[in-house]
Amino acid sequence: MRLTTIILAAGKGTRMRSDLPKVMHKIADRPLVQHVYDMSKQLPDNHIHIVYGHGGDFIKIALNYLDVNWTEQKQQLGTGHAVQQVTGYIQENDKVLILYGDVPLLKLDTVKKLLAGVGDATLGLLTMVLAEPRGYGRIVRDGNGNVLKIIEEKDASVEEKKINEVNTGIMAVKGGQLKNWLSRLQNNNAQGEFYLTDIIEMAVKEGIRIITSQPRTEDEVLGVNNRMQLSYLERVYQREQADGLMEQGVTLRDPARFDLRGNIEALGHDVEVDINVILEGAIKLGNHVKIGANCRLKNVVIGDNVEILDQCVVEDAQIGASSRIGPFARIRPETVLGSEVHIGNFVEIKKSDVDNFSKINHLSYIGDASIGSKVNVGAGTITCNYDGANKFRTVIEDGAFIGSDTQLVAPVKVGANATVGAGSTITKDCPDNQLTLSRIKQVSISGWQRPVKKEK
Repeated sequence: MRLTTIILAAGKGTRMRSDLPKVMHKIADRPLVQHVYDMSKQLPDNHIHIVYGHGGDFIKIALNYLDVNWTEQKQQLGTGHAVQQVTGYIQENDKVLILYGDVPLLKLDTVKKLLAGVGDATLGLLTMVLAEPRGYGRIVRDGNGNVLKIIEEKDASVEEKKINEVNTGIMAVKGGQLKNWLSRLQNNNAQGEFYLTDIIEMAVKEGIRIITSQPRTEDEVLGVNNRMQLSYLERVYQREQADGLMEQGVTLRDPARFDLRGNIEALGHDVEVDINVILEGAIKLGNHVKIGANCRLKNVVIGDNVEILDQCVVEDAQIGASSRIGPFARIRPETVLGSEVHIGNFVEIKKSDVDNFSKINHLSYIGDASIGSKVNVGAGTITCNYDGANKFRTVIEDGAFIGSDTQLVAPVKVGANATVGAGSTITKDCPDNQLTLSRIKQVSISGWQRPVKKEK
């Protein structure tokens, strides 16, 4: 039986007070609706449709990499009306799963359990029991516990409002039945809208049994309607990621002060992460990696026994085994560091290769460079790689020693085991095994008087 998933994402989100469509606000740096898509994409043979409205083509353009059919709901006339926009794509024997683009934390296991309740004579409905059900549609059952209907709060009686089992809006149903019921929806209710929930009563009248299931936690089915709810679900999501990492043996100094905004594709053992660390994009961490406080890593491969000290930013880079980075270092894209490389405080490296055992320990900028093994780069060294129009490469070969406060004006090469004297500006290649320096003669002037301020 083919699966068709409909993700409703047409709402404006007035309470967000934003020009951005509600479903495009982010948790863990991914739009809310993408969380829903990513979960549903794991279901086999799934044809996914997203119904959009407010924000128009902005959502389609921003998320054009999603493998979905986009359907516009030009007028927002209720959830039933939204689903009606997709009926032309639904086949009679489909299982149809209806999800919401602003409910980002729904789990795959919960959805699988819901789908298991769908058959020729059954419909799957996800419900939740809440201590405080205000704002939700209530599940009305008969004396035997069978679901009779869903009543929206605005239409509920005083007694019905006391019911604490509520509708999440998430359901699964046979395609042919859904199309039949959608065609008969009426909007004679307090909101003047076509409620998707009305199909429950239709199903019951036709002898269809409603199979209810529940998520593990309330947080799974919470939607986002304002910034407070967005913030709350961000922390729920991050705590889930933190718990998952700790179960895999990661030490998090404070799980409440850790953010994972990507995917850890490889994870070694005995990894330690201090507070306020943000991991983004695709992350690979080797064994015995230590990440200090207030670091941000994005799209990185970190080798075994690497230590990244406090306040570092590492992006689109590879760090070799047993290297030490920081504190206060910035490793920019297209940088590859070999094994046992030391990058110290206030060092910035961009688009450069640094081979094994080399050290750049203090206050330096290395850009568009190839640095060999066992090179020592002194404090205050910079590669002058940009002439205002083009960029050029600096090559420093194995064993070279670069004195402090040196400017290497690219394109230039420092030979193997060469030494560059401190305070030099190097504009020509430096030979192997020789000392190269460029300084004016030091002069001391006797009898010189320091200027003094004139009295007025």
